Parts: sequence; structure tokens; C-alpha cells
Amino acid sequence: MSDEARDDRATTPDMRRRNVLGLPVALACGTTALAACGTARQASGDATPTPGTPTAQAEEVPVTPPEDLMREHGVLKRVLLIYREGIRRIGAGEPVPAQPLHAGAGIIRTFIEEYHEELEERHVFPPLVKAGKLTDTVPVLVRQHERGRVLTRRILNVTAKPVPQGARRGLAADMAAFIRMYEPHEAREDTVVFPAMREVIPPKQFMELAEIFEDEEHRRFGQAGFTGIVGQVADIEKTLGIYDLNQFTPRV
Repeated sequence: MSDEARDDRATTPDMRRRNVLGLPVALACGTTALAACGTARQASGDATPTPGTPTAQAEEVPVTPPEDLMREHGVLKRVLLIYREGIRRIGAGEPVPAQPLHAGAGIIRTFIEEYHEELEERHVFPPLVKAGKLTDTVPVLVRQHERGRVLTRRILNVTAKPVPQGARRGLAADMAAFIRMYEPHEAREDTVVFPAMREVIPPKQFMELAEIFEDEEHRRFGQAGFTGIVGQVADIEKTLGIYDLNQFTPRV
């Protein structure tokens, strides 16, 4: 393990529970086994926190539903950066990183579309519509979910094998369209939709929703849950050479 990885685990409570493997998990597992690999990764090297430890204390603080959804948007944002790197390489005439892009799209499929967006469509949008709030916005968000799934399917299909020369432009266009749609999509949800949840969902039901979200997260993605998915995204970033945050700091 690198010194940087040790620092991450030492300074970030969530990441202390992550067992960093030599081979990127998302790349090794493929699209259909992300949740299972995240669970195996968690079980392979984690110790159960004892009462009184920083990790155990941190886990006692409940995560509210909007916070849960917004941190999942953080995963989405990081995959959009992976897509941007793919677009950059295609534009520069470099080899297409098919496997990392496929792994990123797999996370979009399993974690964002089949989990995060399902939570929104089942538990967030209906109370808003019932209360007569954001009735113009919600149908647009649902339609964008549907269009995003079409783009993800195409990205997964073309990156499942080495990308032929003739498919490079279409792949770049699909990733660019996905980015262009989801940047305003998630920004509108974070600043308008999720705050409105508090206005229409009673406090008791609001906190029950937090438990529903947590239970569903671990049912789908094992004990590692969100932390395991973040680890998979970080592995893809490292494979592409875009993990080091400092490289994005401008010289001024």
C-alpha cells in the first residue's frame, strides 16, 4: 500500500473500513459483480469497530436522507470526471481506456440508476408531487433518468471490448451528452428537490426514510455499502492517473 493510501485511511473515518487491494476492484469484478466484490473487499481485511473508537462513534451519527442522496451524487460526479478523461483521450487521438470506462459505467448502472434513482422515484418524487410541489420539475427529472439509462447502456455495450476506431466518436458523444444532462440534473436536485423534502415529509417519516435508505444500501452492496463504491471509483481514477487531487489545482 502506498503512503498516500495509508494517509487516506488514517485521516478519513469512512475509509478506515476499506481494505485496499492491489488490483482495482471495479476493474477486476466487471459490471455485474460490483456489489459482491465490494462485500468481499470489506470482509477480507476489516476489523469490527469496538465501542468508543472513532469509527464506532462516527457511525452513531445518523445520516439524513438528503445527505445520503447528495453524497451519492458525489460518486456520480467522480464518474463524470472519469468520462471526461475518456473524452479527452479520444479527442487527443490516444487509446481508448475501454476497461476503466466500462467499470465507471457499471457503477453508474448499479449504484446510480438501479439504486439511487430508484430511491428518488420511490421515496422522494411522489411526496413532492402529492404536495403539489415541483410538479413541472419532477417529470423532467424522471425523463432524464430514462434517457440516462439509454446512454449508459450504449456506453457499456461499446466499452465491453476494445473500442473500434469507428465507434470512438459515438462513445465520446454519448459520454458528453450524459455529462451535459447530469451536471444540471444533480445540481437542481441538491439545491431544490432535496431541501423541499423537509417541507413535505413529516419528521418521523423523514427519519424512518434514513433507515430505509441505509438498509437498502447494505442489502444491495453489502456491509461496505457506500464506502465500498467510493473505493471502486478511486481505483478507476488511479488506473487513469486522475486520482491525485492536486493535479487539478491551477497555477495562478
